[in-house]
Amino acid sequence: MDELERALINSLQGGFPLSERPFAEAAARLGCDEQTLIARIRRLLEQGTLTRFGPLFDAAALGGAFTLCAMQVPVAEFERVAEIVNSFSEVAHNYRREHALNMWFVLAAEKPEGIPASIERIEAATGLQVLDFPKLDEYFVELRLTA
Repeated sequence: MDELERALINSLQGGFPLSERPFAEAAARLGCDEQTLIARIRRLLEQGTLTRFGPLFDAAALGGAFTLCAMQVPVAEFERVAEIVNSFSEVAHNYRREHALNMWFVLAAEKPEGIPASIERIEAATGLQVLDFPKLDEYFVELRLTA
């Protein structure tokens, strides 16, 4: 990772410009051109340095819902099941844990009734039980990672 990519990661975690040409505006702040910035973001995604680049929406504020889910996946099947789970557009992100419940993911839906329907579809596709851990209280903890 070079200095531009480090600066890109560090600067864009706190917000992305809301303008007619947001990439051009962000690029100007970083001292490069729009096409260079877009190419670097693509490269960081392709390399796996970034796993996602895009907005985060508060599904509940928009009339939808989200929940934290967990599964107990046989270790030998983990990659196969992860691929299936990640193929669902409702899955925001998925991560592995060293625990009996070794796969965790956030599920978002346009409407609250979409959560149980999505869980049923994931269970049918994987043959495994999905445990639902809905939010009881909300806390804001800002996490910024520096490259």
